[in-house]
Amino acid sequence: MKNQKLIHLLYASLFAALTFVATMIIKIPTPTGGYVNIGDGMVILSGLILGPVWGTLAAGIGSMLADLMGYPIYAGATFVIKALMAFAAWGIAKLLLPLFKKGRFLAYIISGIVAEAIMVFGYFVFEATIMSYGLGAAVSVLPNIVQGVVGIAVGVVLMVVFDKTKLIEKMMRKKEK
Repeated sequence: MKNQKLIHLLYASLFAALTFVATMIIKIPTPTGGYVNIGDGMVILSGLILGPVWGTLAAGIGSMLADLMGYPIYAGATFVIKALMAFAAWGIAKLLLPLFKKGRFLAYIISGIVAEAIMVFGYFVFEATIMSYGLGAAVSVLPNIVQGVVGIAVGVVLMVVFDKTKLIEKMMRKKEK
């Protein structure tokens, strides 16, 4: 039991670090002062691979740490939004995968779209209400949609690769021993 908790913690730490690095390494500036990165792909993967508890923690913590390095005012909102994204990606995939046994790709895309819609809406609400940007928050919607498309592409492609190579199944089998 202790070994399994330790392994879960190690995988969550690894995914938090991957999310942080993927967010910090490739930064494409946007007109709103933010940037587009591949971190959302890791957020989606965290949810799909690690599940509702460890995946949401890894996604939220890794993304929040990246914000603390450059946009600390967003850190709390980022933790919540990215954790919700990972949870949604996991939940939607869990519902759809039995329906799309041959079309796992489609299930991953739909779960990614839902997750990224949460991101776009979450940051819009945060900026419009908490940050008091009002309608000015609408300016961030388009860059966040672009961020979402990049996140879906990265997350889905990597998940399909992991499915094809059976890497996740091997990893999970080791985890259960």
